[in-house]
This record gives sequence, C-alpha cells and structure tokens, in this order.
Amino acid sequence: MSKFTKKELMKISARHQFGLQLGHNYARMQGLGYFYSIYPALKKIYADNPEALDKACRAHHMYYNTTPQMSEIILGMDIAIEEAEGIDAIDTVIGLKTGLMGPFAAFGDVIFSTIQQTIFGAIAANMAIQGNFTGMLIWMLWYIFVIFLRFYLFNIGYKQGSNLVSSMNGKLESITRGAGIVGLMVVGALISSTIKITIPITFTSGEVTFALQDALDSILLYLPQIGLTALIYWLSGKPKMTTTKLIFIVMISAIILAALHIIA
Repeated sequence: MSKFTKKELMKISARHQFGLQLGHNYARMQGLGYFYSIYPALKKIYADNPEALDKACRAHHMYYNTTPQMSEIILGMDIAIEEAEGIDAIDTVIGLKTGLMGPFAAFGDVIFSTIQQTIFGAIAANMAIQGNFTGMLIWMLWYIFVIFLRFYLFNIGYKQGSNLVSSMNGKLESITRGAGIVGLMVVGALISSTIKITIPITFTSGEVTFALQDALDSILLYLPQIGLTALIYWLSGKPKMTTTKLIFIVMISAIILAALHIIA
C-alpha cells in the first residue's frame, strides 16, 4: 500500500520539473535541485525517524546530472524503493542514481535536445520565417506535451521501483552491489572521457626521441587523468577546502603548467 496519494506524487513530480535546475552549480550540478524535489517524499517516508531522515537528506545531496526529462524515472524509482525498504535501501538508491544518470543522459539528450531542436525547432522556425503562426504553436504544443510526458515517466519510474523491490524480495544487497559496480564504471568512464590532459614533454638524445606521454600510456592508459582525479579527491578531504577553491586551483595550475609546456 503506497504511503502517497496520487495528488502527492503529482506535486513531487511538478516540484522536480520546475525545481531540478534550480541551484545548478559546479560542485553538485543538479544535486541541490534533486534534493529539493525529493525532500517532501523523504519527510513523509522518515516522519518517525529523524536520524534516518538526516542520513537520507545527506545522501541525496550529492553530485547528480542527467537529462531533466529522464530524471523523472530515477526520481520515481528512488521514492518507491525508499518507501518500501526505508533507510536500509539508501545505498541501492544512490547506486541506481549514479549508474543510471549517465546512460539516461546519453539517450535523453538525443531525444529532448538534438531531435527536438532539429525536427520541431526547424519546422517551427521555417514556418515562422514565412509568417505562419502555426510554427510558434507547434513549438509551444511540443513543450506542453513534454510536461505531461514527464508526469508519465515519473509514474513509470515509481511503478518500476515498486516492482523491483517486490520481485527481488529482500535481495537488495545484490542490487546494491550491482548498482555500485555500474556506478564505478560510470565514474571511471567520466574520468577518461571528460578530463583532457596530456604530458607533451619529450627527451632527445641524438636520433632517439623519448616521449613521456607514450611511456605513461605503456604503463597505464589515462594515467595523468587518474593522477589528477586522485589528487583532487585527496585535496577535497582537507579541512577548509571547498569546491570553489578546488576549481580555482585547477584553473590557475592548468594555465601555468600549460604556459610552461608541462601539460597540454
């Protein structure tokens, strides 16, 4: 039996639609907006357990970034799983968020960005140039459709989350382990694909040239990226270190090291 009425779920979905992008920042991207969206659900789920509510709030106030429309599914699944299993499922929920946000972003960006602008945008713009009011109307109708579609996607996520819990029948440990593995894979892929750094230093002796980057690649691919990520992770744990300070440290260091031709 659901703890939420259909009206309450609709309000949470609407809160997510218009609040996910609020507070977008470098540290957690959509993390603050996601927490804002799910907070009313957490309050109701953990109404009798302040400690669990505090733990859930801290867990959901994490880095998060995906296509907003596809995020509806993740939000619905998270609420359903925590509603059924409580704070014991928090690792599963976080693992699912981490594991799904990357693939959902890849799929969602194509549908709601590339195709949307290419098809509806091009048609609407061409008709508008010709003075046809229908062009603007098509664009507006598409966005109205997306609003209702997002409610539908949220309900899919909520139902699938409930089915997931009931079908596994207490096997959340296996789900947590699998979600954690997927999450680590996503983070690893992000490190190699988004951090662009090479070491252009070369040593020449006669006719022999030794490229340091080639030597590093022979040891382990993406070693500079891994090293930079490990360094930032270590610095982030230091007292008084903030994300803003880290951003400026990386920016200034990159400019200086690039000017000295130590990195490229």
